Amino acid sequence: MSTTSQELDKVTILFAGDSGDGIQLTGSQFSNTAALYGNDLSTFPDFPAEIRAPIGTVAGVSGFQINFGSTDIYTPGDDCDVLVVMNAAALKKNLVRLKPRGSVVLNVAGFDRRNLNLAGYGEDVNPLTDGTLDDLNVVQMDVTKLTRDCLKETDLSMKEKDRSKNMFVLGFVYWMYNRKLDATIHFIENKFIKYPNIAESNVKVLKAGYAFGETSETFSNRFEVRPAQMPAGNYRNIMGNQATAIGIISAGRQSGLDIFYGGYPITPASDILHELSKHKNFGVRTFQAEDEIAGICSAIGASFGGHLGVTASSGPGIALKTEAMGLAMMLELPLVIVNVQRGGPSTGLPTKTEQSDLLQAVYGRNGEAPIPVLAARTPSDCFFTVYEACRIAVEHMTPVFFMSDGYLANGAEPWRYPSADDLGPISPVFATPVEGEEFMPYRRDEKLVRDWPIPGTPGLEHRIGGLEKEDVSGNVSYDPDNHEHMVQTRQAKVDKIADSIPLQEIDNGLPAGKVLVIGWGSTFGAIKTAVKELIAEGYEVGHAHLRYIQPMPKNIGEIIGNYDKVLIPEMNNGQLIKLIREKFLVDAIPLNKIKGMPFAASEIKNKIAEIYGS
Repeated sequence: MSTTSQELDKVTILFAGDSGDGIQLTGSQFSNTAALYGNDLSTFPDFPAEIRAPIGTVAGVSGFQINFGSTDIYTPGDDCDVLVVMNAAALKKNLVRLKPRGSVVLNVAGFDRRNLNLAGYGEDVNPLTDGTLDDLNVVQMDVTKLTRDCLKETDLSMKEKDRSKNMFVLGFVYWMYNRKLDATIHFIENKFIKYPNIAESNVKVLKAGYAFGETSETFSNRFEVRPAQMPAGNYRNIMGNQATAIGIISAGRQSGLDIFYGGYPITPASDILHELSKHKNFGVRTFQAEDEIAGICSAIGASFGGHLGVTASSGPGIALKTEAMGLAMMLELPLVIVNVQRGGPSTGLPTKTEQSDLLQAVYGRNGEAPIPVLAARTPSDCFFTVYEACRIAVEHMTPVFFMSDGYLANGAEPWRYPSADDLGPISPVFATPVEGEEFMPYRRDEKLVRDWPIPGTPGLEHRIGGLEKEDVSGNVSYDPDNHEHMVQTRQAKVDKIADSIPLQEIDNGLPAGKVLVIGWGSTFGAIKTAVKELIAEGYEVGHAHLRYIQPMPKNIGEIIGNYDKVLIPEMNNGQLIKLIREKFLVDAIPLNKIKGMPFAASEIKNKIAEIYGS
């Protein structure tokens, strides 16, 4: 049968199967190959909440969605063009996300009666034969049998052979989209360099999947997605947690400070510790503490000693760090606190994304304890935003919150990485003793920032601790007037940070119109896509996305005044909207989603259209 090739602007593929099927590896390898080819892309890994969920059940399905194309890509896609499923549960969970007349690539071995029962299909119900897939383009392969046949001459056990079946599917999908195998072969050979028989077997299965596409008589369509027209530069495919770690390292190099990271493992923030631990050559020290409190307290101690202290966690761990944050704020020491948000409250949804910790970051401490809050918008933007968080922490002598979430942390996109010359300076101001003068640790400059005294320096002896301090001298003080003065001074110091951050820009759309969409964090891509589509349809809409949440840019109120209505989409029950309503007295309209999943662009687009003429 002859093969036909069709050119497409963009494609969304969803890989799905058991958590032990290697779905995340399959998706990440396809993503890396697409990035090397020059496509723009966005990914969304979706993990089961349990470490080892019951095999074959819907609860145990792992997914990886990638949207790649020759055009600008801002989201992993709403619905998918191609659904690749390894078993019945993966089909049952994700079929609703497939576009009409989309393609399904499935492993028929995962649709035996046992798998159908585990997936919750009734007796005598089989989606392969009951008409469920009649209006779709279906490619049925017995991936398990084909993999075993490919490896029948090897000495691998049956279990080890079956672990390679994801490579068969990946090879076939590479054939579908005319992609080379070289990058994945190189990855396999390096990953299993100590186990050459396993490396050889995986490569063999990968090539067999590609060959199946070339020789199949049931599927003759191939697709071409050309490289995107992207600005010239050096690119790599990067996930949010990687970008965060590299941003922290870059801030250390630019400021001349060693980095100390103190933290405790927690999903989905742990990879920041893993990545930082690889870079001791850049003056990075990492400490896996016995608990969250020890993690942040060790980082505070490092900052007291003249290093840039960093700690990271997710919502439950941030709650444990609360008292120590107040201490860092009272001491007025630089500290970066990374919150990679996940579904809550309590243990909540450990592997699902959410934006529900914003008010925790802004207000979640005892007493009046203002801390600046910044939020990244895309995986690669984690680099630039955490770098800015480090700058503010060092130059304004304050702890700073950097907000990410599970969607950004595990999602990936191409990143044109900068050189050191492209980054702005970070300039710590260390205290120096003056002969004949008593050191005053809380003497402030015009920004209300104190100098940074390094312990052990003769002439810079001073008192530290969490008790209220006397203005200028830093001595313990219980004077009520001094306390009020110090509370207001610390708040004013944070407020003055607004003088050193950029004014807010309209990220997309018109500078004035009928609807302004204000977003923060990982809603960026979905809002941008929705607004771009509506602008093309003639709607008068604009999109402003906040990186600086506390303090906000000084012109936010002016921007809001240029529109008739304000819509605020959030993956929570309404948190940024409370801050906007309080600060600007605007009757903003909420759009809330709390399902552990990011917004689809269509959800935001439909809401804008709904309120547009009302």
